Amino acid sequence: MNTARRSTTGALLAFFFVACGSSPSATEPEGSGGSGTSGSGAGGSTGPGSSTGPGASTASGGPDAGGSTGSGGAGGDPTGDGGAGGSSTGGGPPVIEPVLITSGPNDYWKTGAPTEATDGNADVTVNDAMTYQQWDGFGGTFNEAGWNVLSMLSDSERARAIKLLFDTEEGAAFIHGRIPIGASDYAMDRYTLNETPNDHTMADFSIDRDREKLIPYIKAALAVRPGLHLWASPWTPPTWMKSNGAMDGGRMKDDANTLQAYALYFAKFVEAYADEGITIEAIHPQNEPNYETRYPSCTWTGPLMARFIGTYLGPTLAERGLTTEVYLGTMSNADSGKDGTILSAVTGDAAAMRYVKGFGLQWNMLSSVSGLRSRNLPIVQTEHKCGNYPWNPAGMPPFNASAAPNDHAYAEESWKLIRDWIQAGVTSYSAWNMVLDTAGKNLDSQRPWPQNALLTVDTGTKKLNVTPAYHVFRHISGYVDPGALRVGTTGGDALAFKNPDGTIVTILYNAGNSAKATTLGVAGKKLQFSIPAHGWATVNWK
Repeated sequence: MNTARRSTTGALLAFFFVACGSSPSATEPEGSGGSGTSGSGAGGSTGPGSSTGPGASTASGGPDAGGSTGSGGAGGDPTGDGGAGGSSTGGGPPVIEPVLITSGPNDYWKTGAPTEATDGNADVTVNDAMTYQQWDGFGGTFNEAGWNVLSMLSDSERARAIKLLFDTEEGAAFIHGRIPIGASDYAMDRYTLNETPNDHTMADFSIDRDREKLIPYIKAALAVRPGLHLWASPWTPPTWMKSNGAMDGGRMKDDANTLQAYALYFAKFVEAYADEGITIEAIHPQNEPNYETRYPSCTWTGPLMARFIGTYLGPTLAERGLTTEVYLGTMSNADSGKDGTILSAVTGDAAAMRYVKGFGLQWNMLSSVSGLRSRNLPIVQTEHKCGNYPWNPAGMPPFNASAAPNDHAYAEESWKLIRDWIQAGVTSYSAWNMVLDTAGKNLDSQRPWPQNALLTVDTGTKKLNVTPAYHVFRHISGYVDPGALRVGTTGGDALAFKNPDGTIVTILYNAGNSAKATTLGVAGKKLQFSIPAHGWATVNWK
């Protein structure tokens, strides 16, 4: 927790302030469902998960808990309003963070305080002397479809949605943002930033389209989170740079003129966004470079990616005086001969590695994290799995072809994914769509894929909904600050971090069908509280 924005005291004092209302040629990634590791099921019962026993929650942040004196609750019914809670604006005292936050099915974001115990054994013990990677924060992806539905809300509800995602006191405190270069599969339609054939000088390059639904979205986030770290990746190059001349599928051409023009395309993008007051800190050259899909996509070989980075992209950015870094991302396809071969080719190429400053992995590339850690470069998780898989993987809920479920089962799957990637050693984690309509369908008209999001908008009623998965992200992102160190835990299903100010944040999950009385050992104390069935508890202790 950043003491410049909020502070934590001992359990009882913090609980007092909170309670009193003081402001706190593959075709697509089929067969890739689940977390890719053991324990990746979506979870069982969705029955009631009210907190009971020691340190029971106080229900201070229900579905309508907005206003200037709320406790910071974003919870309530998973499809309800998800009130953002209190505000610390207006010159009041700093927000006092709750010490205990719990969430369970249909009973999200309840604040309370644990009970200190003097004897008994801990179910989960935090060892803050055992440290792992430095944590750089959470983020999400800006897509046209998100701003399209946010624009249907009233000004106040749209502002509330942005605060729920980016605000450090009333939201998930996201600090990273991904921007598509041209159309993603959640653009309103297919486009690139220069469709003039053979325009190798980029005379017709333009971000005019982005000024409609992307740049306003980004600027709204920057108004709430001015220090937002932004990075960008294309789903497809301009069609004239591809073997099939189309938006969907095809492979990248390999002639020197095309590769130099594409490097200039990236540089022009960075420069055009800088003119808008938006700093692009990093570029990932291709989204999922070995999936050929029915939405914007493009395949690459390993040697071509290495040559492009080392001979064209890196030098062009440098020659134009741009400090934007190149990350080798976003790798997704773990099948033999696919994205793993790109990692091998680029990391084995000295010219390319002069410019590579980090790695971007997502979906099925979890097993590649360990092999990259020895390079001592950031390894970022670039896209959270969206759930509701059309290929119906074993152990997962059946595919819903009409609308994204956005249910508690997906929240439990999300926890397991986030946990596994963090335990593997990534330094940041990115949600996919932050906001969609309730249907959640992408540009693939042949087989629409309704995908989950953190927030949804009912376009008929113009109502903003907070999904269960949002709360899972916020249970971690709202309290673990950039610069924190992940620390060791034993027992239970948990993650723990030590923030720069010394606060220790522990997030615990209960997969059982009943609420679980739990004792946490942390900083020489034993803290008792209850975790809801199929739910979470965040303990924020200093």
